[in-house]
Amino acid sequence: MAFRRTDAAPDLALGNALTALAAIGMGLVGAGAPAAPAAPAAPAAPAAPTIRGRSGGDAGDGDECSAGDVNIEDTLLVASVEGLEREDLRVLALLMTWLRVHHRWVNADRLHRGVLAMNAEAHPRVRAFWAAAGAWLARDYRDRRFTRFAGVYRGLRLDLLGSGTDFHLGRVGEDLRFADGPLRVPANVLRDRDADVLPPAALAARHRTYRRRVLMGPTYRADMWAALDADPSLPPAALARRAYGSFATAWQVKHDRALLEPAKDAARDQAIA
Repeated sequence: MAFRRTDAAPDLALGNALTALAAIGMGLVGAGAPAAPAAPAAPAAPAAPTIRGRSGGDAGDGDECSAGDVNIEDTLLVASVEGLEREDLRVLALLMTWLRVHHRWVNADRLHRGVLAMNAEAHPRVRAFWAAAGAWLARDYRDRRFTRFAGVYRGLRLDLLGSGTDFHLGRVGEDLRFADGPLRVPANVLRDRDADVLPPAALAARHRTYRRRVLMGPTYRADMWAALDADPSLPPAALARRAYGSFATAWQVKHDRALLEPAKDAARDQAIA
């Protein structure tokens, strides 16, 4: 069967999603702090994307969600669904702080593909959020990779809160991170505190793929290299699926790692001697 690259992923149970958020350093410190003001309860939201473990393997491959190495972009998408469609403002606040601290090591192309794979009619609030977040990162942090996110949502401005938005905006104004964007967010709703997420050095120490991205850049190649660190026997097609990348990139990564094997063996023999 011919290889087909995937962008979207199946559904995930809420419990596994929250475990995955912790695995990429959201809420590990200061978890006992009070939550942001809650909005009125909403109807059940569409299911979130799945979380892939061990650098990307999904449940269909018999791969359980590894707490130490869940897929980063899948986790960010799940956090946005929890925050926007299940109205968990604590998770949304953590997501915004995490993006501020770690955006340099996000695979923006993979995240953009994942957002586009979410049906526009079923997930308008999530798409509006990523359009706003992308504009914020491109504008305030000069991360031009996120400029393209402006096109993931086309529509009227939406309110983050189910009610009371005008009242809050009149009292405290708008959250400047979302100013003039597709999502109206009052300034007192989403707190931003460094202690709520792990710093880059700590996350790199516990998350294999993140560490590879720091070394090699936030690319599909880095994710594939991390997947092979965990399972060197992966064939190119399975490797590409795990990292959401192309077969050509996976084949090249396998080839390049094979080139290094003699050097690794020589170094090991020298150390033993």
